[in-house]
Amino acid sequence: MKHTDIQVLRSDASYIGTEVTVCGWVRTSRDSKNVAFLELNDGTSLKHLQIVLDKETMPDVSAYMPIGTSLKVVGTLVASERNVVEINAKEVTVLGVCPGEYPLQKKRHTLEFLRTIPHLRVRTNTFNAIFRVRSVMASAIHRYFQERNYVYVNTPLITASDCEGAGEMFKVTTIGYSEDYKNAEEYYAADFFGKRAGLSVSGQLEGEMAATAFGKIYTFGPSFRAENSNTPRHVAEFWHVEPEVAFAELDDIIEIAEEMIKYIISAVMEECPEELEFFEKFFEAGLRDKLTSVVENEFKVLDYTEAIEILEKADVDFKYPVSWGCDLQTEHERYITEQVFKKPVFVTNYPKDIKSFYMKQNPDGKTVAATDLLVPGVGEIIGCSEREADLDKLLSAMNERGMNLEDYADYLDLRRFGSVPHSGFGLGFERIIMYVTGVANIRDVQLFPRTVGGIR
Repeated sequence: MKHTDIQVLRSDASYIGTEVTVCGWVRTSRDSKNVAFLELNDGTSLKHLQIVLDKETMPDVSAYMPIGTSLKVVGTLVASERNVVEINAKEVTVLGVCPGEYPLQKKRHTLEFLRTIPHLRVRTNTFNAIFRVRSVMASAIHRYFQERNYVYVNTPLITASDCEGAGEMFKVTTIGYSEDYKNAEEYYAADFFGKRAGLSVSGQLEGEMAATAFGKIYTFGPSFRAENSNTPRHVAEFWHVEPEVAFAELDDIIEIAEEMIKYIISAVMEECPEELEFFEKFFEAGLRDKLTSVVENEFKVLDYTEAIEILEKADVDFKYPVSWGCDLQTEHERYITEQVFKKPVFVTNYPKDIKSFYMKQNPDGKTVAATDLLVPGVGEIIGCSEREADLDKLLSAMNERGMNLEDYADYLDLRRFGSVPHSGFGLGFERIIMYVTGVANIRDVQLFPRTVGGIR
């Protein structure tokens, strides 16, 4: 049906004084003796549009008042000192009735409650704002890479190799549970692909292959990890931004990562001012100043060894003890970013034993050319490294981990045929959304989060 978006009516003064048609859902309503008021929202704007119903011409407005009712309204758009614009309704049509048990009434609901109704929570102001920001950030990510001549590639979601080597993959099979096979080898040989397959945890390995042909590539799509974790930062399905750049060393990829983060934050600040105002009011005081500071200042680059020294000297009773060789926990990451430097920090040169097999080994034999970008309030949002281009060193790292080299034959071939220094990173898309919005739980920046024991 022909209608005009509320966002357009709120931003384009040429519609004032004209007859317009809008559609949307009733967010609030109030009735009085001579007039009734509705707040209508169609999802195109964080702000609602007030509808004025003159009871002299519409004596029975009862069908229009229930919260959640969907309406089509025809009327004159007029200027309003309080509401910018509003509609004096001439004709109202009920498109969908909404009974009194509709769970989203006028009171403010907790995010925990709203997770129980994911199909309806998107109609609230909070999720209107979250997913509008998410959309703008996704567009900005594509724009950043496209403007810099990266090739957008789509890596497979079904894979025979585990990029991280940790075994936390969802199995893909057409057989399912069966006692008809003597062992796993026989089971997988009879399966669809004739070998073990799973959902991809990362497109990096295939991305490296593309980068050695196109120079600069990026992927942007879902990844899956069967990690039994219930923290506010972990879900089983998440979106991943993964550039790979040939002829790039660690310092080069750090520079790219910082530039990209600043680019997408700037886009949100420019395109979503109302949403950021909302998040600052209800989720994180000082949010806009924080984002401005990120855009305008250099990120800190901190060697892992120095980070450990800082943590060991800290007058804090950490839950997880700190010593050289340990993997930094969220509490450590947040202390470094929030208490010490008060800005994003690249921690570099991690011990090779706690990092993935594909990371370039440093000359000291103990560390790898890797970095994590840590941000206040969230912790790690980017994992980054220069990739090991030396075949012998790569084979050594894989053998130390007991990996099946046959599963990585194509990946190893890249080091045989014209190997080059190359680097890349993975940005957890939902984590940067959390940072930009101040929303503390990753489940609240996804439409339908998939977690341990939770799917609908």
